[in-house]
Amino acid sequence: MGAPVFAAVLLVATVALLAMAGRHAVMPGRALRVSLLAFGWTVTAVLLIGVPTVDVLGLTGYAPMLILGAPFGWPSDIDYSRVLDWSLLNQFWSLAGGFLLAFAVLSWQRRSRGACARCGRDDDHRPGDGLRVLAWSRRATITAVAIPLLYAASRFAWAMHIPLGIDDAKLRFLWDSGGVWAGLGLASFATVGAILTLGLVRRWGEVFPRWMVGLAGRRVPVKLAVIPAAYVVPIVITGGIGIMTSPELVNMTGYSPVLIATHMLWPLWGVALAVATYAYYLRRRGACRTCGREG
Repeated sequence: MGAPVFAAVLLVATVALLAMAGRHAVMPGRALRVSLLAFGWTVTAVLLIGVPTVDVLGLTGYAPMLILGAPFGWPSDIDYSRVLDWSLLNQFWSLAGGFLLAFAVLSWQRRSRGACARCGRDDDHRPGDGLRVLAWSRRATITAVAIPLLYAASRFAWAMHIPLGIDDAKLRFLWDSGGVWAGLGLASFATVGAILTLGLVRRWGEVFPRWMVGLAGRRVPVKLAVIPAAYVVPIVITGGIGIMTSPELVNMTGYSPVLIATHMLWPLWGVALAVATYAYYLRRRGACRTCGREG
């Protein structure tokens, strides 16, 4: 029954979007506005977090290695037709739909309260209205940096033959199967991601540093930081929820509870990254090109 019920929900969401786009939907009654917003954001959450599985996070993490290794035929045992099956492609399609729905609902939410659809500012807006979010930005950024580094630390340790969080038998299996190299690649990209996240509160996250030839001294486009972070937020939350709810979790052997617990922090990682990115956006967005308001 899941498929037809979900299809019906999406059809209703389409009708709701058409209602939001209508001329008479800009200033609806309170009950209608609350109902449409609640329904729209619920469907958005389902598309972004409910439908995707941990496989989306896994493919995203392995993608750089697969792209770099493809010209050299590595890994040689990968069947891309089985990796990129209809289920995984449907999950990415769901993410795309979720983001589009989020933009539409957010725009209407702003318009329906008399604010600018592009930036959300209204006539009552005052510079500094986002100070509460900005106050949390540094702590949120530190959290969003620390959690992936915790993940990376164990993989780097395994590459140095240190059984951090696993027993000796599991470490030997990872070396014999070559899994340790995949873990090393994931740890490397997790570390790079953590460093880039740190740029949300550092000067070099706003102006390209001197060593970047051709870009040194130029302002970093806001979207260059916001768009990748917006993609990562839902997939790490989904990945963490998938691990916590996996029936195989209780049967995992060779892993310490502490190591497993670090993976359960991923939903917190996603929330912290969302707060840090939003604070970065507020700090750097400047005057709106549509309404001209600042602050």
